[in-house]
Amino acid sequence: MAIVSDSHDNLPNIKKAINYINKQKISVMIHCGDVCAPVILGEFAKLFKGKEIHVAKGNVDGDIEGFKAMARKYPKIIYHGNTGKVDIDKLSITFCHEPFLAKKMAESQKYDFVFHGHTHKPWQEKVGKTTILNPGTLAGLFNKATFAIFDTETKKAQLILLEQI
Repeated sequence: MAIVSDSHDNLPNIKKAINYINKQKISVMIHCGDVCAPVILGEFAKLFKGKEIHVAKGNVDGDIEGFKAMARKYPKIIYHGNTGKVDIDKLSITFCHEPFLAKKMAESQKYDFVFHGHTHKPWQEKVGKTTILNPGTLAGLFNKATFAIFDTETKKAQLILLEQI
């Protein structure tokens, strides 16, 4: 699965990342918020060849009705609001935008993995049995543009530096 966050309407970076993700034949993407404009979420849906895009609300994602409308227009978009949860390959995964919420969800020990964004800084840490992961910023704001590829079989994430693909 692909984990992205903080794409902030940067369509050139989005296109480059999704092209790479499509070449890897990845079927599920999780976006941890700060897509920004609903029309950009529509671009994700048009570009991504996989089957599902799970989206959490970011702090600059103001047009909630616009995001819901995109989810109705493109069935592969599943808009979760502040937090989302998916069970894939017997792994319990939750995701959100804010790090304080991610930490709280990890401390509950209900999940195997918690993904989040907001800081624009790639990060991974273990809290008990739960791994917290931030894929960084796809937009390349304040840090280099990154996203993550997560292998549900090995339970390991690979950080992808956009400038190197």
